[in-house]
Amino acid sequence: MATSNTTLLPPLSPPSSDSDSDSGTSSRQHQHTDLSCTIFKSYLELTGHQSSPQHQDLIKIQSFLTSSRSGALSCLICLERIKPTDPTWSCSSRCFAVFHLLCIQSWAHQSSNLAAARAASRAATLNDDTLRWHCPKCRIEYPKSQTPKYYYCFCGKLENPPHDPWILPHSCGEICGRPLTYNCGHECLLLCHPGPCPSCPKLVKTKCYCGAKEDVRRCGFKDFSCKGVCRKTLACGSHRCGEICHDGDCPMCRKKGVYKCQCGKVELERECCERIFRCENPCQKLLGCGRHVCERGCHKGKCGECPLQGKRTCPCGKRVYEGMACDVAVPLCGATCDKLLSCGFHRCPERCHRGPCIETCRTVVTKSCRCGSARKQIPCYQDLTCERKCQNVRDCGRHACKRRCCDGDCPPCSEICDRRLRCRNHKCPAPCHRGACSPCPLMVMISCSCGETHFEVPCGTETEQKPPKCPKRCRVAPLCTHRLICKPHKCHYGACPPCRLICDEEYSCGHKCKLRCHGPRPPALPEFTLKPKKKKSSHEAEHTPGTLCPPCPELLWRSCVGNHIGAERMMICSNPAEFSCDNLCGTLLSCGNHYCTKICHALKSDSKSYSSVLAESCEECNLPCQKERSPPCLHPCPLVCHPGECPPCHSLLKRACHCGAMVHALKCIYYNSLDEREQMAVRSCGGPCHRKLPNCTHLCPEICHRGQCPSPDKCSKKVIVRCGCQTLKKEWSCKDVQEAYRNAGSDPKDVPKTHFGLGLLPCDTDCRSKMKITDSELQLRKSVVTQKKEPDGEKPVAKRRRRRERVQEDKKVSRLQVISGATRKVLLIVIILVTLIAVAYCGYNGLLWLSDWMNEAELQRQRRIYPRI
Repeated sequence: MATSNTTLLPPLSPPSSDSDSDSGTSSRQHQHTDLSCTIFKSYLELTGHQSSPQHQDLIKIQSFLTSSRSGALSCLICLERIKPTDPTWSCSSRCFAVFHLLCIQSWAHQSSNLAAARAASRAATLNDDTLRWHCPKCRIEYPKSQTPKYYYCFCGKLENPPHDPWILPHSCGEICGRPLTYNCGHECLLLCHPGPCPSCPKLVKTKCYCGAKEDVRRCGFKDFSCKGVCRKTLACGSHRCGEICHDGDCPMCRKKGVYKCQCGKVELERECCERIFRCENPCQKLLGCGRHVCERGCHKGKCGECPLQGKRTCPCGKRVYEGMACDVAVPLCGATCDKLLSCGFHRCPERCHRGPCIETCRTVVTKSCRCGSARKQIPCYQDLTCERKCQNVRDCGRHACKRRCCDGDCPPCSEICDRRLRCRNHKCPAPCHRGACSPCPLMVMISCSCGETHFEVPCGTETEQKPPKCPKRCRVAPLCTHRLICKPHKCHYGACPPCRLICDEEYSCGHKCKLRCHGPRPPALPEFTLKPKKKKSSHEAEHTPGTLCPPCPELLWRSCVGNHIGAERMMICSNPAEFSCDNLCGTLLSCGNHYCTKICHALKSDSKSYSSVLAESCEECNLPCQKERSPPCLHPCPLVCHPGECPPCHSLLKRACHCGAMVHALKCIYYNSLDEREQMAVRSCGGPCHRKLPNCTHLCPEICHRGQCPSPDKCSKKVIVRCGCQTLKKEWSCKDVQEAYRNAGSDPKDVPKTHFGLGLLPCDTDCRSKMKITDSELQLRKSVVTQKKEPDGEKPVAKRRRRRERVQEDKKVSRLQVISGATRKVLLIVIILVTLIAVAYCGYNGLLWLSDWMNEAELQRQRRIYPRI
């Protein structure tokens, strides 16, 4: 006997606040306990498999209840949230989706009008009962007469249910009372609710599928299997079912045996369910006439009478014969066959004949194509089609028919609509159609991280919904360094909130990060990645979760790149910028003698300095070496300024010997390293002095020596002494000749070289006569010479005169030549002036460009030397 148990849903609590803070027990005491999970748990345990329809209905009911309680119901047509005070309509056939009443009325009217317009385009007549509209989600069709007009509760008892914050929105708050599925005869005992009614919970006595076992079970789950052998008699009537107790009809009998065909000629081993079969052999049994055999295939029972006995007609059926034997062929009547051909319009023109008539009617008729644009005479069996493409718009109103030779009844559009749906996430997959596209049928689940608190919303409305709240603690472990001391938080939607503790990570410089924790956060689960609308933050975030610590912000004193005393500045620790003071570098150059005169800069060789654009080498000392050489000399060092001692001087010194006969080329270092005595010895050529003695014309006979030649008055050289006419001559020693000059009262130094020793001997008588002869000969010689030279002097004069006359003749030119020559000179002058002006202009522009380039180079050099800090 069935028991009546009324299951009431608990009253729904009013919407709680949006905060997710872990408040104390005081806030929890005022919250109503959600018993929906407990109520549906027993139902879900009884349904068994998750794919069963009962289980899916329960899940749908629970999802509707959760969505309604949290205010997450959305209309699939307008994608707006359904408020508790909005009139609604729900589909009661399959999907039980909830829509705004105005939205579904507009949808139904549009669908009905579109169907009427489509029927009118095809010249069809429709009434209100044949016009239909479909549900936007499950596509179940409703007649136009069932267009919703009034607002009812979910169970359909109360019209315009009032809004009560303590009951389910759009519900009357009474028992549902709708008849349950599967026609069990009971009614739903839940309070007025959305979605399908659950299975019947009443207890009834019922039997298993095979009827062998009886048990008390819930009415909604009264069908069960006893897990025993079925043992029902199969359709063959000879065997019993060997399957486990099951629902529905028993399978076919698979027992094997030897069975005969219907004619009894063939025996085969076959399954019991296929024991009645026909062989492929013809019957061939003798008919009642005794003359013909049965031409049918394998069959059961008698073959029947001979079909050739009794009244018989000719093949065309016009002449009847009676009393003819069955083995005699009926003669042809000779008339026209006149049987209706396969075309249905013409008859066979052949004479009476045996066998079938011609298959194709070849009568020539005038036919029109399907679209009526062409007309032609063709055989009757052929169809006439033209090549014209139909330009009519199909019922979608977007695409042309484009079918060849269309009869006007254009087929439905085969293109895909592919328009963006209202959800903005998918495109319409239906064939191209008129009017608005159907709403997106997909549902999106919004759940907490653990997945126990969730509800479904239509696709496209997930960003408008509030995340579900779960009272349990979040099971995702933090990934930052504070995982051991971080305060636990409640289960939530999406990614975990950021850690609010101080980072306290140590930098490489020794300081610690003082910002909030910005370590990595666990990502949201892939199935729960949809997020609500982002709230506009009033201030900028201090950090980005999951990033490294920002650069160290501590302040410290930092010296300039040249490490000058008193040039320190206060700078941020993580700022690697360098600065240069206005002091000179002052670094000792590589020469070891001078200091760098550049503005303060970083040294490339300094390991402490950063490798920046300010790092550069000190200037190179290009001054000439000014050190004193050792041993000292007059030659400067050929090298530029350098450290250490100067290299030895290898310059060549030219020093003449004492006598001046030759010049010595000596190395400076060698010559200056000798003392004065050794230098005098080196300068001696080792040969005769070769200097002229002061009192005579002879050379000094001594070895090359320093200073005046010794004893110039004691020259022992032989000198030829002559008389005044140079007739007499004798050899005297040089010192005697000098003595003779002194005695004569003259100084030997004043005597010319050609007259040295001349006139010291007195002339005799022979000397005078010779002098006269000599004078006369000299005069004769002079006259001959002058006579011979005179004609020679006249020749050059005549040649010059002739050359001068020839030049004067060449200079006599015409006036045209004078004008052309003057023109050429003027043009040459003009070209020279233009060239000079162009050169001056280009030079001036070049100087301006060079000045700008030098200024820019100077600015770049100053930027490198004085960068901005």
